[in-house]
Amino acid sequence: MQQINYQEVNTQQQPAFKISNRIIWLSSVSLGILTAIPKIADHHFVLYEALVDAAVTSGFSLLIWYYNVYTFPSYTAKNAGGFGTKRLLRNLLVGLVIMFVLSCIQQYLLSHLNFGPVMLMFEVRGILINLTFYMFIHLLHQSYLNQQVSLELERTTSANLWAQYELLKQQVNPHFLFNSLNTLKYMVESDDRQAVNFILKLSDFYRFTLESRKLNLIRLSEETEILDSYVYLLKARFESGFELKKEIAPEVYASMIPPFTLQLLIENCIKHNIVSEEKPLHINLYSTAEHIVVENNIQLKRVPESSTGIGLENISQRYQHLLDGEMIIDVTAEKFIVKLPIIYERHHH
Repeated sequence: MQQINYQEVNTQQQPAFKISNRIIWLSSVSLGILTAIPKIADHHFVLYEALVDAAVTSGFSLLIWYYNVYTFPSYTAKNAGGFGTKRLLRNLLVGLVIMFVLSCIQQYLLSHLNFGPVMLMFEVRGILINLTFYMFIHLLHQSYLNQQVSLELERTTSANLWAQYELLKQQVNPHFLFNSLNTLKYMVESDDRQAVNFILKLSDFYRFTLESRKLNLIRLSEETEILDSYVYLLKARFESGFELKKEIAPEVYASMIPPFTLQLLIENCIKHNIVSEEKPLHINLYSTAEHIVVENNIQLKRVPESSTGIGLENISQRYQHLLDGEMIIDVTAEKFIVKLPIIYERHHH
């Protein structure tokens, strides 16, 4: 059997919160250029003064960027605590000191400027830049946290769906072995010559069972091999009370199907309907352009068997979990019809 791999749930470690150095440098240089624009528009424009002004602003922006980034709790062993007042005041104080030092350097380079007004202007500018970067980092971190929560939710959902699907595969045919062994016991006691063939078919069926449980999808041709063994066992049990007719187009045998889907549908028919020589159960298995169809005549039991909730719900969930496909159920006065979407290998990939 050809195994079709299912994409494993992504369990990679969460990436660390980081801010690109490119963003830091580009924003810092851009701020420096923006602060120099008013001087360029001035009638007494001096290129040297504009360059020093831009350099001071860019230098302050770089220093305050890296200070805010590397003192941010996400970069340390501490836990992020949102907009901390103490941390904000500390950052503003550090920013004032840095800007004071840079302003002194500017005064040394441009000694003809009035230090007092220039100092005040730069300190106010530094406070605004510091506040902007502080809030921007927290907004980026909040966006990062939201993204990680979404990714974790997606991983958890995928893992949950996969666990459900694995559970569904393990729930197939819980009572079939018991019924088959009872039939075999009756055949042996009555010296039925078909007992040996029955044992071989039972062996084939459970060999298919062990092999197919490892797979998510198998070819329809392989599924019908499983079904043939299963039907042989049912015929030995019900004799002429059970009849299956197959009319599947040759090209459809190359399509894919979750293992034991057809067997579950046949089992569902037997579970809910009378199967006897007086009232035989007729099941038609055929293909259309888009569906594989299982159809049976309705002759419901007066006392329905207890249900494990596997049957149709199992098949529906397997199509949804693996393929996002939809199983269609049509019920008329005389027929119960289940339509399975035909899935070719290229669609699955």
